[in-house]
Amino acid sequence: MKKTGRYTTTGLVENQYEDGSNGLVLKNALHIQDKQVIEEVETRELYRVTDWLTEIYDQNHRFTAADICAMHKKWLGTVYEWAGKYRQVTMSKGGFTFALPKVIPQLMADFEKNELGRFTPCNFKDQAEQVQALAVVHTELLLIHPFREGNGRLSRLLATLMALQAGLPPLDFSEFEGQRKEEYFAAVRQGMARDYLPMEKIFTAVIARTLHGYEEK
Repeated sequence: MKKTGRYTTTGLVENQYEDGSNGLVLKNALHIQDKQVIEEVETRELYRVTDWLTEIYDQNHRFTAADICAMHKKWLGTVYEWAGKYRQVTMSKGGFTFALPKVIPQLMADFEKNELGRFTPCNFKDQAEQVQALAVVHTELLLIHPFREGNGRLSRLLATLMALQAGLPPLDFSEFEGQRKEEYFAAVRQGMARDYLPMEKIFTAVIARTLHGYEEK
């Protein structure tokens, strides 16, 4: 079992770390050993791919599991050789274990058929429907946690692309990536019981903060 700053993992594949990184930086194609540097690279690449994806997926696009893999590959493909591939390691956080690797392909197929099939394209005009769509899709993807790294950021990227389909601006998650992070994690865990109300509350706040920020510009 390997414990990093964010996750506990089991298994050998994808559990290799850069020499000299003290087990803090996953083995990467750039041979970066510094945790801050690799995070800066991942963030820069995320900004790049976000701009690109907003041009690729239009208002009428129904997202698929293949799209999600392609998005992950496009984002982290120059950094990690396993980008875009479903993880082969078991992962847990704070005593909560995400979906086991062997069931991820089927879970993602079900996710495409059910949640993505129902809620994308996210061209709902009523905000309550927008919030429900975003909350359900976001929670279910996070619970599957299909990739070795970047699941939270990729889930927020998908939510932003869905929000754009609904005619909303790019979503501002900063509050829930900071001081309200525990509330966010608790909402994800509630999704295990198909209780999406906590996540709906979060997306209501995210949309309000986003719209307020655009009104001030």
